[in-house]
Amino acid sequence: MITGLDFDKLVHLFLYDRNAPLIFNSGFFLFLFCIFLFIYIRLRGKDNYRIIYVILFSYYFYYKSSGIYFLIMSFVTVWDFFAAREMHSTANRSKRKLLMLLSIAANLGMLCYFKYTNFFYEMYCGLSGRSFSSFDIFLPVGISFFTFQSMSYTIDVYRKQLIPLDKIQDFAFYISFFPQLVAGPIVRARDFIPQIRKPLFVGNEMLGRGIFLIVAGLFKKAVISDYISVNFVDRIFDNPNLYSGVENLLGLYGYTLQIYCDFSGYSDMAIGIALLLGFHFNINFDSPYQSATITEFWRRWHISLSSWLRDYLYISLGGNRKGKIRTYINLIVTMLLGGLWHGPSLRFICWGAIHGLGLAIHKLFMGLFPALKPSGHKMKPVWRILGTVFTFHFVCFSWIFFRAETFETAVNMIKQIFTFFHPEILADVLKGYKMVFAVMAVGFILHFMPKSLENKFISLTVRMPLIWKAIAVTAIIVFIMQIKSSEILAFIYFQF
Repeated sequence: MITGLDFDKLVHLFLYDRNAPLIFNSGFFLFLFCIFLFIYIRLRGKDNYRIIYVILFSYYFYYKSSGIYFLIMSFVTVWDFFAAREMHSTANRSKRKLLMLLSIAANLGMLCYFKYTNFFYEMYCGLSGRSFSSFDIFLPVGISFFTFQSMSYTIDVYRKQLIPLDKIQDFAFYISFFPQLVAGPIVRARDFIPQIRKPLFVGNEMLGRGIFLIVAGLFKKAVISDYISVNFVDRIFDNPNLYSGVENLLGLYGYTLQIYCDFSGYSDMAIGIALLLGFHFNINFDSPYQSATITEFWRRWHISLSSWLRDYLYISLGGNRKGKIRTYINLIVTMLLGGLWHGPSLRFICWGAIHGLGLAIHKLFMGLFPALKPSGHKMKPVWRILGTVFTFHFVCFSWIFFRAETFETAVNMIKQIFTFFHPEILADVLKGYKMVFAVMAVGFILHFMPKSLENKFISLTVRMPLIWKAIAVTAIIVFIMQIKSSEILAFIYFQF
């Protein structure tokens, strides 16, 4: 018998809780998804009902993450749907441009209000000599992702690279599709929209690959990322002055692995869940720390964002069409804005500037030595190894500014590494945190594992009979739940 108290707890579980967003690595999501999938499969061949059903579930998913702010996503959907249709129907170039600018202004206006109001107000107070008191503005989860998706749609329609949709429910499906709604990947309309009304089909290849990606993503997040975060990385970054330079460096290596496993783990799960629903997303991470140059790194890291910035910002600024100097400036400006996209903070701007300068210098270097390919694939093995080591540490250095809570904390960590290193305590540190470094070793080994070996594991999953797939997944999930951190941590990119 359910008591009144138990019933209240049960009801509360289904309601919005600001401190407990609905995330993939929670048991409650697994429970909801099983129910959702059971009904979803039974809507095969009933496209309109299936589309509306997914939209309703996606809106509930977003409600569990951001409460009443799902209305913002509704506004974006309606505004951009009709703006794109009107843009397509008119032959007046000035009107088309105005509609496109209004669409961008609406999206960026909301993004700026929720993310940057306090940032700009603090700057204003600093310049005017007034005291600063921040406004209590809640940042809706995933607003940066669904606004970027919607803008890509209207810009593509403006560029006549895409014909707008006739049915608003299809556009709502594209904007709100829950696997990638709150933390990406940023899915392009031209890739996703043609799949919406295709007959629902999940073949053995899609099923096997989807299961593999979900389990791999869960392992990356719940076992590797969360464990090293709670037990080591957070302690170092909370107060780097309490630790030696060698501990700070190891903490930095830990965060470098943590953010990769956290974000790529989410992307893996999003792509895997989409496959189980019959949809294909493009890969979002491609072993980025194997890159031999900074240019190659950005072709492997957060591919959906880096390609979005390239196609809709860098190219719009002129790309490489207006001379070498302008190309370098465009690269730096693009990455500065990419840094600002992550958050209204000097440290994010600094992170973007470091990568922008790195890309510009590499572009200059490639101009001086054209025989070397930007991707680094044709490097001799010794140069590729050296390039990979250098690029890895360049990226590690930039992560200091990305992770540190304040710019001062980032500077303190750098000082500790370069002036208070004390390598003689390395053995004691490794002994004291032996489980942390064992998990880190597993993470880096898996990351640098040859792609061919990963494909073999995927093929093995695909070939398994369905019953063995179910048994294997259940066993692995139980194993992960037993060894994961007791606290369920939100994904890092939820804050963006």
